[in-house]
Amino acid sequence: MVSALEYENISHKFGDRDVLRNISLEIGRGEFVCLLGPSGCGKTTLLRLAAGLERLQHGIVRLGGTIAADAAHHVDVAPEKRNVGMMFQDYALFPHLTVMENILFGLRKADQKRIDWVKDRLAYFGISQLTSTYPGTLSGGEQQRVALLRALAPHPQLLLLDEPFSALDKARRIEMREETGALIREAGATTLMVTHDGEEAMFMADRIVVMNEGRIEQIGSADNLYMNPRSAFVASLFGHANRFCETVRNATVETPIGTFDAKGRAEGERVCVFIRPEGVVPLTDEEAGRDASQAEVTSSHYLGIASHIHMRTIGSNSGSAVTFHAQRSGRYLPRAGTRVRYHVDPEHVFVFRDDGTEQDR
Repeated sequence: MVSALEYENISHKFGDRDVLRNISLEIGRGEFVCLLGPSGCGKTTLLRLAAGLERLQHGIVRLGGTIAADAAHHVDVAPEKRNVGMMFQDYALFPHLTVMENILFGLRKADQKRIDWVKDRLAYFGISQLTSTYPGTLSGGEQQRVALLRALAPHPQLLLLDEPFSALDKARRIEMREETGALIREAGATTLMVTHDGEEAMFMADRIVVMNEGRIEQIGSADNLYMNPRSAFVASLFGHANRFCETVRNATVETPIGTFDAKGRAEGERVCVFIRPEGVVPLTDEEAGRDASQAEVTSSHYLGIASHIHMRTIGSNSGSAVTFHAQRSGRYLPRAGTRVRYHVDPEHVFVFRDDGTEQDR
């Protein structure tokens, strides 16, 4: 892999708080990578270190194989000399400049080729008529498009995106991530994006870097992280899951909704079992076998692509009913109080050590 960006042994503090802890990460040219994790885990600090907006305290940052910052040798290339484009969370458009002036601001020399590129992309976004207007008159989606074009106009070797869709409503966010992803890939821009939205990371990225408390938890494709999470923390970033904490007995874990393979956990170990709602599939009478488990529906909701069903166990081993969530594709809306049979897909069952948190280190 030809490296466009490389972090080597990066550590960083704000006061006494460790924000980054010995981070090493390499991003290939043309690759789209998402940093995914909760607020405060160090995602944006990594972005700012690549841009040169934060002074490196420990480690090395390389851009295109060239050292941009080296804390030990006091190397710190100025942000304007790094050929990095950055799109901020609040877009940071200049209010006194027009749309076109904002987009062309970062160009040292606005040659006709790049101006033509900008005009073509304005047309692609459907905002050519706004070139002479000012940011204050634009909608959130229009501001997002302008900020993205401003970051891409100088043809940077690296594009940095900090929560680029967070200010948009859900419908607009889905539309914009499709447009943004298509434009970035058409431009061939190496991209590092920060997000706390697991679905967004899965949609946008070639690889996802999951971060927690200043460390990298796991790196992989969307499919790999979703189907093979190494920790409860990683699993929890990709939607709600049913969670049961039990003890391993005879290489299995018995939960209120089924008994599952302990997946290598030690005998007597306390574990947490995560089961995604789509792994709990309600069955029709024709589909259900005699050995299918049964539960009582408490509510059901049609979400367009799938139906989400809340259920509770009947005669659970714990002596009291346990509520859990199931999902079925299409429209499936059994009434509250209805008893239904269900099947649990073992591919959506994950077993992690229970250490009193939602992590498995």
